[in-house]
Amino acid sequence: MEAPYQGVILGISFNHTIVFAKDRQESAWFFTTYFGLPDPVQAGPFLAVQLEHGATLDFAQLDGEVFPQHYAFLVSEADFDAIYGRIVAAGLEHWPDPHSGRSGTINHNDGGRGVYFNDPSGHRLEIITVPYGGWPQDRSVH
Repeated sequence: MEAPYQGVILGISFNHTIVFAKDRQESAWFFTTYFGLPDPVQAGPFLAVQLEHGATLDFAQLDGEVFPQHYAFLVSEADFDAIYGRIVAAGLEHWPDPHSGRSGTINHNDGGRGVYFNDPSGHRLEIITVPYGGWPQDRSVH
């Protein structure tokens, strides 16, 4: 469904999400460091991390209990190599599946590569090089 906005036709796209953290600065810097992204930027009460296509992860301080979430990112082969290299170099525990099986390995699901690891607040991060189910036959952007 497309809707007009100030003379521009917009489709549905992801814009931002709030990521609650025990220490927003530590979590935002962890993310930018491992993913090789620009430094987080103060945006009101948040530390915003810029992703592709204008989306942001807005890290927010939570003084109570943080309930871990899962965040999955589709990355290029080169980005996977760089991110995974940082994970291994830092000695971060990582797994090929969300159930923490076979620590220290990656998966090769759908003909790509994937790995799970935790951020400092316990959120389970995942990087994959091929979407679940494989690439669609028509890879054009809609």
